[in-house]
Amino acid sequence: MKTTVRRRWELAAGGTSDLFDLIDAGSAGLIVDALAGLPEDRRRAVGAELTDWLKARRSTWWGIGKGTALAVAVVGCLPSAAQAAPVLSRRVVAVDGERAAALVRRAAEDRGITWLTDLALRMAGKLQRDTQVEHWRFIAALLHAGQAEPPPGDRFVELWVLALSRPDRPGRAAPVPLLDRLRADPFLPALLPRLFEVDGLGSPMMFDEIVTDWKDRRPHALPTALAQLAAEGLVDRAALLDGAVGRLLRGDRPAALRAFTVLLDLLQPTTDEVAARATDYLRLLADAPGAVATSAQKALRAVPDLELDAVLDTSREVLVRPDKALVRGQLAWLDRLARRHRDRAAEIAEVIAVAAEHPAVDLRERATALAARHGLDPAAGAGATVTAPRGDDLPRPGPPPAAPPPITDVDELAEEVAALLGTESRDEPLDRLLDGLVRLAATDGDRVRAALDPVLSRRHWSWASEHRWDPCCLCGLVGDVLEGAGGPTPAAQPRSRWSALLAAVRRTNRSPSQPELVSTDSRVPAPHALLRARVAEVGHHLGEPGHPGLLARPTSANGALDPLALLERLAALGDREPWHWDLTQALLRLPTAVDDGLAGRAEALRTPAGDRLAAWLRGGGLPDPVIRVTTLARRARKIGYDWEYDQLPARRVAVELRPPDGYDDRYGLLTADPAPMQTDHFGWTRMWPSVLPHHLGVVAAHLLPDVAAAADLDRRDGARALPLLAECGGSGGASVDLALAYGLGARHGADRVAALDALLALAGAGRLDAAAVGGQLGELAAGQVVKLTRAVEPLRDAATAGAPLSVWRLLAAALPPLLAARTPPRGLPDLLTLAAETATGTGVAIEVAGLAEVAGRSGTTRMVTEARRLHRVVTAG
Repeated sequence: MKTTVRRRWELAAGGTSDLFDLIDAGSAGLIVDALAGLPEDRRRAVGAELTDWLKARRSTWWGIGKGTALAVAVVGCLPSAAQAAPVLSRRVVAVDGERAAALVRRAAEDRGITWLTDLALRMAGKLQRDTQVEHWRFIAALLHAGQAEPPPGDRFVELWVLALSRPDRPGRAAPVPLLDRLRADPFLPALLPRLFEVDGLGSPMMFDEIVTDWKDRRPHALPTALAQLAAEGLVDRAALLDGAVGRLLRGDRPAALRAFTVLLDLLQPTTDEVAARATDYLRLLADAPGAVATSAQKALRAVPDLELDAVLDTSREVLVRPDKALVRGQLAWLDRLARRHRDRAAEIAEVIAVAAEHPAVDLRERATALAARHGLDPAAGAGATVTAPRGDDLPRPGPPPAAPPPITDVDELAEEVAALLGTESRDEPLDRLLDGLVRLAATDGDRVRAALDPVLSRRHWSWASEHRWDPCCLCGLVGDVLEGAGGPTPAAQPRSRWSALLAAVRRTNRSPSQPELVSTDSRVPAPHALLRARVAEVGHHLGEPGHPGLLARPTSANGALDPLALLERLAALGDREPWHWDLTQALLRLPTAVDDGLAGRAEALRTPAGDRLAAWLRGGGLPDPVIRVTTLARRARKIGYDWEYDQLPARRVAVELRPPDGYDDRYGLLTADPAPMQTDHFGWTRMWPSVLPHHLGVVAAHLLPDVAAAADLDRRDGARALPLLAECGGSGGASVDLALAYGLGARHGADRVAALDALLALAGAGRLDAAAVGGQLGELAAGQVVKLTRAVEPLRDAATAGAPLSVWRLLAAALPPLLAARTPPRGLPDLLTLAAETATGTGVAIEVAGLAEVAGRSGTTRMVTEARRLHRVVTAG
């Protein structure tokens, strides 16, 4: 008590350092006591000092203890919700949920303020994708205390669902069952309809509820609880039915729709309820994803008196869908209807005949047989097959577009920085932004600082702190460069730090067996080490007067640099020495052809940089490496529990790079061993193609660990760089073949689409070795390294998009190891079907080893049936 009184006296007398110490110590309760009874004018003075103190600690991470103490001090001292909300809404400020809200309410009551509800609403409007649940609990508690309605924002609803899945457990008490929490939830009436309106919300709704421990779990807890509340009459059953069906109609990712199909299954709508919504169910049958459409089909088939015309109209759309099980079920339903409605059997048979042109051969045959059974003459049109076009018909890609012009305006620079800090995507190279930063800081540093300071204050709080522990992430390094240009920091300290970083990445007294570019960590590949070196170099030289910008700024959108443009930039430098890594990157972006004429002009500059450019042009740049395929085994199990070990694949096919005999690999770009399986580069791989835009095989080798992880570790976005990779010049080799094979087998659809785009781009340019890609895919799938079922869809899409011949050659090479596998992988019958479809009409007969043996087996399994079908096509030429 004496300590609290003393601190209160010090605050009243003008001292604030004690308050800041309490915040750093996380002593929120002591801050409430120390502020009690403090005059309003003194509170505002303390608030001004608190604001200045926070600006000086811009990059500090405020954990739950410190963040809660900061929230109490902010509410106790700042003059309004408008000033308090930006501080407490920062991503680096964490608070202790409802307990923090109770302390803040005490501070507000002592001060006599009434704007806590306004504060909560303002904070709710600033919720972000990475906002923590405890932050939401803090806002929700303030809203509930003020008897305010929840805000309409989507993120507030998402965090409500997340909070339901993670019950608050004060003192580690047993969690309150979800059903009881929902009964007492004041937000339930307002937020329940929003469950059906927010895109993507179905995925987090599918959480399991822990009953006693992590082994005792109740699946589908939220849909189950909602169905129970409907049975109790606490929520409107019709509203749940309409909401679920409406959400399914609007569509979403299949995983996000599953919660609503589960909810419908739990509600068990009666045939009358389905009939009342028959129009909506028919739309789901025609347009919804396969699982949803199958559920709608099952519900509709149980309704006894559906309007036949509506069913027939919908069937015409269903029978052309690629979902084979759905089409098969629809054919069975139409067969039953034709037997029931004999007077309209011929009309129904005409609808059945629509499936006679389905891409799946077995469905075509089934539709033809059913149409004939119900009176339709196959010669009149049923049973017609689609002949694939001969050869590929893909547009040849043109040259890459020109790079955007340099940034010459401070306001545009601030917009580019805001765009970088405001997105998780790292698709765009940093060169244009860094070039503009260097150019403008050299001529107008004061305006640059004034323009960037508010951007960094709003957005940079946690961006630069992301993955600081991992050298493969550039966020911290780029953030520090922006801080150096955007804030009045002392010059000597940052300069010494950048000097140390540059000294650490460059070996100046290298031997021929040692690279000049040093990776400070074994997980950092050479292209990424070069990116780090260039960012550190910019930080070291930033603000030097008269610098005209970066030599390495590309002239093409894929990162390539016109040699003449580089020569002109070197000439504009005069006697000024270029930055070492800037010039190195510029040389690596030049075409690999020998250019003696331009080399002579570079020599005429009579500068060391000109001589370096001349030697590079005469030597033809970086040569192609030697690429060797190797197999990487899973690391050894650690002693005791080793969860990560169990997630790793047993093996991974990888590549190693070595320079050609006699070549001095000065920067280590042509020397690489396979990276460990658990390596993650946090999205920065999408900048690597621009580092070496004329060396397809080298970039693919460095990208391969991330692409492989998208297939064998089910990681997201690991293959997103593949379309950028396809824009690189030069030869590919085994690293490209493996990257495409792994990309086709990626877990997530976006990664498979990226692999498809890359495959089509390379095929259109005549640079795809389809047989080599197929051989790698077949070996990977036969060895259970990738799942074959994932590759069928992108390959079918490739054939449809105009590359049937490339797909046929790829499949012909993939099938031998698959047919020879001891256990045929799942998806092999579908692959055989696709092979038969693409081989038909191409005019190219390719012998498939092992096909005749499988086709000659007895039995009628689907694999044997499809093998016979393909064998007939192949033997018929």
